[in-house]
Amino acid sequence: MRTGRSALVAALSGALALGAFTVQPAHAAATGIKVSNVVVNKGKPMVVGTSDTKYPTVSYRVTWPAGYTISTATTNPFMYHGTTPAKAYKASGNQLFHADTITCYEDGTRAANCQGTLRIRPRENLDSAKDATTWKLGAVAFLEKKGGKIDHEYLSTSGTLQVKRAARATVNASPEPVVKNRTLTVTGKLTRADWAKRTYAGYGNKLAKLQFRKAGTSTYTTVKTVRANSSGNLKTTVKATVDGYWRWTFGQTATTGGATAAGDYVDVK
Repeated sequence: MRTGRSALVAALSGALALGAFTVQPAHAAATGIKVSNVVVNKGKPMVVGTSDTKYPTVSYRVTWPAGYTISTATTNPFMYHGTTPAKAYKASGNQLFHADTITCYEDGTRAANCQGTLRIRPRENLDSAKDATTWKLGAVAFLEKKGGKIDHEYLSTSGTLQVKRAARATVNASPEPVVKNRTLTVTGKLTRADWAKRTYAGYGNKLAKLQFRKAGTSTYTTVKTVRANSSGNLKTTVKATVDGYWRWTFGQTATTGGATAAGDYVDVK
């Protein structure tokens, strides 16, 4: 049953960072507000490049003490890593992932179910490879008392989000066309997001699979596995027997997303 929407949280779409929050808490104290049942991005990692803004989903349940309503007991979620939510918020500034849109509905039991999105802007929120790690969901709880006094506290939650560096793979097979049973040279390059330099840099020493798909079919088969050099460059040779597509591919790791090159078609004469 939806008995009331949080006008405060819903109205601050795109501006829920505490730096933009107009009500400044006057007193740090335990509020009695609790956050539970947290799910961030449906439990999946978020792969982030160097420029595109990402919006991981978030949902949670919030409860508050007797005598208050959703308009006087509110939560402001954010993601942090490396320390407690209070220390992280005070020290990290823009490096936190703040809420983009959050809407909360009361259910009639001094509780509300909330859902919405967080916002990751890589050029503002990420500046080091160390940011490719597990982020935690925290929240600032606000309790507005009679007379306008506002208590607040920083809450820890069970919510986490694994943030990974986006990666890319390229491929080039030559010569094109190639004489049947002659040698085909397949090159490529592996790169991944460098958040400090705001660009994609070579993904050195990474293992990648060389795959082939025969023309007229839909399935790629792994031909061999090759390790990139220190700059992320790949090179190998194969025998050309039939027309088809060649590509490099590799899977994700704890810190980096996977990547697959678009197939490069080679005509065999």
